[in-house]
Amino acid sequence: MKVAELVGRTLAELGVGAAFGVVGSGNFVATNGLRAGGVRFVAARHEGGAASMADAYARMSGRVSVLSLHQGVGLTNALTGITEAAKSRTPMIVLTADTAASSVLSNFRIDQDALGTAVGAVPERVHSAATAVADTVRAYRTAWQQRRTILLSLPLDVQTQEAPEAVPIPEITGPAPIRPDAEAVAKLADLLAGARRPVFIAGRGARASAAPLRELAEISGALLATSAVAHGLFHDDPFSVGIAGGFSSPSAADLIGDADLVIGWGCALNMWTTRHGMLLGPDARLVQVDVDQAALGAHRPIDLGVVGDVTSTAADVHAELDRRGHSAGRQRVPEGTRWNDVPYNDLSGGGRIDPRTLSRRLDEILPAERVVSIDSGNFMGYPSAYLSVPDENGFCFTQAFQCVGLGLGTAIGAALARSDRLPVLGVGDGGFHMAISELETAVRLKIPLVVIVYDDAAYGAEIHHFGDADMTTVRFPDTDIAAIGRGFGCDGVTVRSVEDLGAVTEWLGGPRDAPLVIDAKIADDGGSWWLAEAFRH
Repeated sequence: MKVAELVGRTLAELGVGAAFGVVGSGNFVATNGLRAGGVRFVAARHEGGAASMADAYARMSGRVSVLSLHQGVGLTNALTGITEAAKSRTPMIVLTADTAASSVLSNFRIDQDALGTAVGAVPERVHSAATAVADTVRAYRTAWQQRRTILLSLPLDVQTQEAPEAVPIPEITGPAPIRPDAEAVAKLADLLAGARRPVFIAGRGARASAAPLRELAEISGALLATSAVAHGLFHDDPFSVGIAGGFSSPSAADLIGDADLVIGWGCALNMWTTRHGMLLGPDARLVQVDVDQAALGAHRPIDLGVVGDVTSTAADVHAELDRRGHSAGRQRVPEGTRWNDVPYNDLSGGGRIDPRTLSRRLDEILPAERVVSIDSGNFMGYPSAYLSVPDENGFCFTQAFQCVGLGLGTAIGAALARSDRLPVLGVGDGGFHMAISELETAVRLKIPLVVIVYDDAAYGAEIHHFGDADMTTVRFPDTDIAAIGRGFGCDGVTVRSVEDLGAVTEWLGGPRDAPLVIDAKIADDGGSWWLAEAFRH
């Protein structure tokens, strides 16, 4: 066995979930090593799409994923998706070939370690045959235990070395719980005991902590909210106000703004979640709980920072309030807090459908057991706010880098991680055209993916938020996106009115053996409410 195959087999034995990539000469043997070890490999049409697939798969499956790349160009093609994963602390291993140290004039030669560092990934390297297993184990341990994206370079000259005999592979445990200190627990309990209208905002770090947060909210009288990335965590909870921030309904924003204590649980409390701080009341005390001390107060001044994981901290504070005999009543969440219940003036007509009408009707038509992925752009609030999801594993929100065009790859990765649910993608026409090559991947894999294209034939954010500027550069001719979908082997339907959505119901009743592309010609919404505030700032 050569080192390249050994590295692939070692990752398989360590327990990676699935691998994605585009195979070239540099990563051919390592990829086959993964496959020989029992890891599913998904061949994408572009490395950028493969990166988003691997990112989404790890987020939705809870397992470390692998992105397999050729040296140099394969890595640079995938760089945007790697950046999104690194910023999101996705546990993912980018297994990339690298040029030999002696190949100083190779066309493919770049400083891969520096490139990884520049985008927030952790650079690691397989140094020799003797250290190959240890190097691979170190990369996996960092990805799994620290939730980091690892750039593991495998030089070509090392790949071809003879593998050592029978090196044992250790079992790597997951992240250890981090308990808060007693003083911090007491201070947080004091604040909760003295609060009349507390609100919890749960973020990415709370995605596995719904139960302890619900229990603490019940005893402390808190309402529940999430950041966008944790949407679905408190699905159907009568005391949940939904997403906090730019996607908040007016009623939800009022309830959060009226809070006298806001606690961010594994949540960055950044400008999007707090609307540049404007969502928070002027007299509200602000607390942040995170495993990373550097995250505390990084975006907003806070009154208390607690270092600890969400589950342990919530359980310890609950025990302290219980010991004190504290119990508080809870204010009811009024009707109309969900966007789907908020009245509006329907703009449908003239061959175009109001994006709110479209989204609300699709929420009714599509099965409740779904996994919704969101691309970036002016449209994105509609599927995020109007399409309900069954839990936090039903919503894949790759917006840490806010790049248009990652959605299709994201939806494929999420679909493969959650094959028990109907995969749904919300995407703009701009993002759809950027990633269009991966439609073939979805067709080849027979993924029953519903692609909702919010089609305004423009880059909508620029159209709506740059006043009277010349918009020639961001407007495009109308495109028959449904026909493009059919050309790739999808089913395709053009939607200009609610009546046209009958075709979606028909598709749902059929075999669902090919994706469905919905080209929704949307009416002018006057500019997304969730971006307007950001552009004003």
